[in-house]
Amino acid sequence: MAIDSQIDPQWVDRLTRFRPAWWMPGGHAQTLSAAFWKGHTAVEAGVACKIALPDGDSLIAMDDCPRGWKAGDPVLLMMHGLGGSSQNSLLIRVALKLNQRGVRVFRLNLRGCGAGAGLARLPYNAGRSGDLKAAVNAVIDLCGLSSPLTLFGMSLSANLLLKYLGEEGDRIPASVVQAMAVNPPFDLARSVATLERILNKPYDRHFVGALIEQIKAQIAMRPDFAALPHPLPRTLYEFDDRYTAPHGGFADAAAYYQQSSALTRIPLIRVPTVILTSVDDPMVPVEMFREHGPSWPQPVQLAIAPGGGHLGYVGSGHGDPDSRWLDWRIVEIVTQQLR
Repeated sequence: MAIDSQIDPQWVDRLTRFRPAWWMPGGHAQTLSAAFWKGHTAVEAGVACKIALPDGDSLIAMDDCPRGWKAGDPVLLMMHGLGGSSQNSLLIRVALKLNQRGVRVFRLNLRGCGAGAGLARLPYNAGRSGDLKAAVNAVIDLCGLSSPLTLFGMSLSANLLLKYLGEEGDRIPASVVQAMAVNPPFDLARSVATLERILNKPYDRHFVGALIEQIKAQIAMRPDFAALPHPLPRTLYEFDDRYTAPHGGFADAAAYYQQSSALTRIPLIRVPTVILTSVDDPMVPVEMFREHGPSWPQPVQLAIAPGGGHLGYVGSGHGDPDSRWLDWRIVEIVTQQLR
């Protein structure tokens, strides 16, 4: 696809007609399904690709390359969300489905995550778009300029993806043909504030607990990794204010949110991009999208699904081989490049 073109509008419109499975009703049930109902996740072990960063840290991307893949065939670079890794069940399921269709998939670990544990001194955050830039360049070097590259981000990494696309603008590598961002918290301050609502406090505690355990594991492997504050943070805002911000070069959480949000970068995106969210996402308010979506540039298309929660999208009646509706939409957008 060319700069300033669009993904097929009819396909994007289909995203707005998602139907939740009758046995998985409501945003909270859909959201919990993403975390706890992992489904079939068998995949051939990927090859670990080390990606050097300018500050001396490194990332690891797992390269799932199907037999028969050759330069010129499609490639997908996927990123996980907060507290996750390349072992995220969505990433593994999609890699398996796409490998069966001849698509090469890279599952990127953000700094210090998954197979990259021990290779970073600093933690990842929602604004480290330079890390994604390094990963994109590394994938292009491995696969060649002729392979159409799709980028995918979910939740925190969806914000990171949109920030990267906007910052690069028309300097984006020609190999990057399209992008998909799902449930992006593109206004970080507003999204984190939403977690403070009573019904969302379990999510808040879950994220903080997962992050603390992730960092403890890092420190055990690498004592010079950014140390945790004491007493330990109890909310995501407190975690960002006392840990993410200072170790990311920000004065405080407010500065981190303001400088790392994709909000002001989305209008600068030039590559065809679809942003998918749901009306019942309990973490990222749909009002953010309704307020800002109409002003986004032509290459950016917004699809608001009538259900799906935060990264759930367990559906029925769509004609897909299984109920993982989001998996199949990712498969579709990437395999369009096979035609």
